[in-house]
Amino acid sequence: MVLLLIAMPMKYLLDMPLAVKYVGWAHGLLFVLYIGFLLVLGLMEKWSIKKLFFGFIASLLPFGPFVFEKRILD
Repeated sequence: MVLLLIAMPMKYLLDMPLAVKYVGWAHGLLFVLYIGFLLVLGLMEKWSIKKLFFGFIASLLPFGPFVFEKRILD
């Protein structure tokens, strides 16, 4: 949301392209960390490929990880 609602307008309206660079870099790093933790947790908890797949798909959808977490905790 920060990337879309703050950094992108700063880039195009205020001519500040570094905002997108740094926020985008942080966004990418957090995505890679999420996938890494998903794989580690999946191996530790012996999740099926199906559950890991849904965890990955959840990472691509807005608020998907929250829905995924709710489903696996129930």
